[in-house]
Formats: sequence, C-alpha cells, structure tokens
Amino acid sequence: MNESEIQNIKQRFGIIGNSPLLNNAILRAVQVAPTDMSVLITGESGTGKESFSKIIHQLSSRKHAQFIAINCGAVPQGTIYSELFGHEKGSYTGASATDARKGYFETADGGTIFLDEIGEMNGDTQAMLLRVLENGEFIRMGSSKPLKTNVRVVAATNVNLEKAIQNGKFREDLFYRLSTVPIFVPALRERGADISLLFRKFASDFSEKYRVPMLSLTEDAKEVLQNFKFAGNVRQLKNLVDQISLLEGENRVINAQKLKEYLPTISVQSQALTLSSHQNNDNFSEREILFKIMFDLKSDVSELKKLVFQMLKGGNTVHNPENYPIYQEMLHQFENKENNNLNNFHQNEAIVLNQNSEKKNIIEILPQDNEKDQYIQDILHEETNDVLSIEEKEKELIIKALIKNKNRRKNAALDLGISERTLYRKLKQYDLDN
Repeated sequence: MNESEIQNIKQRFGIIGNSPLLNNAILRAVQVAPTDMSVLITGESGTGKESFSKIIHQLSSRKHAQFIAINCGAVPQGTIYSELFGHEKGSYTGASATDARKGYFETADGGTIFLDEIGEMNGDTQAMLLRVLENGEFIRMGSSKPLKTNVRVVAATNVNLEKAIQNGKFREDLFYRLSTVPIFVPALRERGADISLLFRKFASDFSEKYRVPMLSLTEDAKEVLQNFKFAGNVRQLKNLVDQISLLEGENRVINAQKLKEYLPTISVQSQALTLSSHQNNDNFSEREILFKIMFDLKSDVSELKKLVFQMLKGGNTVHNPENYPIYQEMLHQFENKENNNLNNFHQNEAIVLNQNSEKKNIIEILPQDNEKDQYIQDILHEETNDVLSIEEKEKELIIKALIKNKNRRKNAALDLGISERTLYRKLKQYDLDN
C-alpha cells in the first residue's frame, strides 16, 4: 500500500497524523481487514483504538452487516454474559419472566463485534467467548442448547494482558486466540508532530461549533505543546482545545504562557500516570497503596528522629551530614527561630555553627540535662513503636504479594514497587525465605 492510499484511509475514517507508528497500525488494519482473523488492538486509553476496529469492519466482506461496539469495562460484570450471549426467560434475578433475550453475538450474526477493554471481562464470559472463537457456538444464560453464530471479533485493551494472565485474571488460551493479528496504537506523546496537527484539527472543529475565530499557537506555545506528556492522549488534547476555544473569548492567538495556564501541572500529570499503573494491582486496596506511599515518607521521619537523637545523645554533634539527606532542611529549621521544632525546650538553647566547616556540618544543641534525657527516651519509645507497626504492615504486604503471584518473587517485587534484590533481603529479614 502506497502513501496516497494510506492518506485516503485516514481521510475516510477521520484519522489525523503522519507518524510512522500510526501509519504502521493503519497498514496492519488494512491488511487484516479482508480476512476473518481475530484482532487484538493494544494501546493506552484515549488513543482512538475504536477507529481501527471500524477500518477493519468497513474494509471487510462484512461491511454491509452489523457492527456492534461494547465497552466491557462499562457493563456490570454480573450481566455481561447475558448482554453478549443472551438469556432465557427467568434465568436470573432481574431477567424478564416472560421473554428470552438475544445477546449481541446473536444479533450481530454475519457482522463484527468490537470488544473494548477486554481485560475487564470475567472468567465465565471469557470461557464462552473462547468457545465462540473456536467453533462459533455459544449458550444463552439459563439454557443448555448451543446456538450458532458467525461473528468476527475485534478486541482492544489498555492493560498488559500477559501480566493479567500471570495474575490469573485472563485466560492464556483466549489471549492467543484473540491476538492472531496484534495491532499497536501509539500514545500521543510518541507521535511527534502529530500533536500540532491534531490541535489544529480540533481548533477548526470547535471554531465551527462555537462560531468563533479559529485558535492558533505561537512558536513557543507549539514547543510547550510538543513537550507535554499527554496522559489522556488524543482525548485529553481534544478536551484541552475545547476548553481554550470556549474560554479565551477574543484572544485567539495562544502563546506559551497562556497555554500553560490550561495545562495540568507536572505533579498532577505524574499522579495520573502513577494511578493508572496502580489500577493493574487489583488485589491491593487503595488503603494498601496509600500505605506503600506513606511508608516512603515515614523513612524520612525516622531519619529525622535518628538525627535529633544523635545530636542530643552523642555530644550534641552531627558528624557526616551527607549521610542524612534531610540535613539541609533541618539546618534551615534551626536557623529560622520562628520555625524551630525544638521550641518545647527552655530558651537557653544555643545554635553554634562551625565557621571552619565548608559545608556547615556541625550543629550543637544545649538544652537542660533533665529535659534532654526525657526527650531521648520519648524518641526511643516512639521510634520502637513506629518500627514495629511499619514492619508488621510491610510483612503483611509482602506475604499478600507472594500469595497473589503464586510465590513468583519477580512478579511480587513488581507489584510491591521494589527491586527483586530488596525483596529477597526483606524475606530474609522477616524469616519468610521458605
């Protein structure tokens, strides 16, 4: 297929862009379309995977038959089997007591079904889908009579199905049956100059919709847009252009400063990417994920306590401050009397900086002796309780990760967000080697 033919496909299906990865995905869709092979489309959420399913259907011999798109993640898992394969009357609570119902596979006989978010499908439905793919048979819920259908299946997912297989969430045989021809749709940040092309296309669409002059970007704004990591991909870019088109009024030339006002901050963007990675850890609750984050913060607090402890007990002197990453922050705290964290002591304390030190690496604290001894005991008592509490929770998370991954330590380490070497050390520490 030459370049002009690919451009015709893009124009027909409303696809904007010229990146090699995008062109390769389109070429694969065109090549597989005339066959009856199952196709698995992979890519992040918001990349436009459904457009490729439409290319496959419209360029196939089934183009005059029905095309049905179903988002498996949006259908309640308790009813998805019935939605896809139908049910007999009164077959379950909520089913019609008088009429049987056809499912999508029966309705779309001779056509194409697009199953988006296939990784969200439950085990029973996966088993029946595999049967459909292998011999064209399915059974309605509440029935024992097999029915025949001739449907082509195009599936899509934004999750790692191979990892889902390892975690027992997806059938391996179904994965290989679906992915006869895999198609990868690239993320927007991997498409280079396509970002500017899409911005201009959306700006034109919203200009017509809102009957306002079309937006344009200055060169510095184009550079900002090009370097932004769109976690929501094309969907996020479209919403961004929609927002600017509506709110900017008469200002239709957007510079870098103005564009940054509409872009989420880097921290928000990072949080979105982090949360999307946590979504795959289905066996970990939000509370446990938060604990894993808080555990990292707790180590800084423990480090702070050890630093204060050394200052108070070990001759009131801190040696080798490079061993304490938060030393400079503490130095700032002590130098600023308004933010002094030791204001519970008497005011006869003194802070003496060694002027001969190149890095200001000595702090001396001189509280009263009786208060110093009590403060040390409080730190030791609190530190011991904190360590015991954290160690118990950490041990619990490690055991849960090992059970979830059937004692595969490499996979357990990935779920816990630590290296395999660290996991082995923790197993020895908590006597979990066996």
